[in-house]
Amino acid sequence: MHASTVRTLLVRGMLAGLIAGLFAFAVAYVGGEPSVNGSIAVEEAQAAQETAHAGHGDHGGAGAAEEEEEEVVSRPVQSTLGLATGVLVYGVALGGIAALAFSFALGRIGRFSPRATAALTAAAAFTTVYLVPFLKYPATPPAVGNPDTIGKRTTLFFLMILLSVLLGVAAVIAGRRLAPRLGNWNASLAAGFGFVVVTGIAFAVLPANDDAVKAGFPAKLLWEFRVASLGVQVVLWVVFAVVFGYLAQKALTTRTADAETPARVEAPAAG
Repeated sequence: MHASTVRTLLVRGMLAGLIAGLFAFAVAYVGGEPSVNGSIAVEEAQAAQETAHAGHGDHGGAGAAEEEEEEVVSRPVQSTLGLATGVLVYGVALGGIAALAFSFALGRIGRFSPRATAALTAAAAFTTVYLVPFLKYPATPPAVGNPDTIGKRTTLFFLMILLSVLLGVAAVIAGRRLAPRLGNWNASLAAGFGFVVVTGIAFAVLPANDDAVKAGFPAKLLWEFRVASLGVQVVLWVVFAVVFGYLAQKALTTRTADAETPARVEAPAAG
């Protein structure tokens, strides 16, 4: 594939990621923000209760006054402009990376059309980058975990992403090598089964985040947040697959047609 074609696909992938980010932002705002607000309310209620208990122990009414920390960014800005900026940047970045992966995969994983390859690339990216790590270390609302272990939890999550991506690449390579002997369908099943088995072993070996959620946090609120988080990613990747598949199909069809257009040779004028 020519560098100019890859560049075109990269730009279209970033555009598709931007469009997908807009849809994902809508889902995050409508479905995710209520659970975030609920978790913040729970945290504030617990903090107020702890402050009341601490004030109860003071004698003579000379307890220390509460120091209100001034917010650098207000909550309404965080839930609108801040959320939109984060989701859109995330969508553009992942769209560009997925477009490069598509450029490499096209024609190498089977005789699929650009649209089908885009769908397979998006499905593989969603599974390895988000779904597998999510199943081991599911998302948690802000301020519900132990702040002393946030570094450890972040490291484990990104380690799971790296491991999942490497296992996914290994599964694709194994499937291609097994295809001549087993056939495409059986080779794909064998590679997929191997991915599931090795991922299960990784789940068992890696430590759990038992302190990711504070004791007493409402289970219903936690479930709603995690469902919303999963929904945002599903919408992001589905919209990206549809939009980028269309844009890639159009770009590659146009370039193929241009390349196959025979040069017009004018017949010499009769003397």
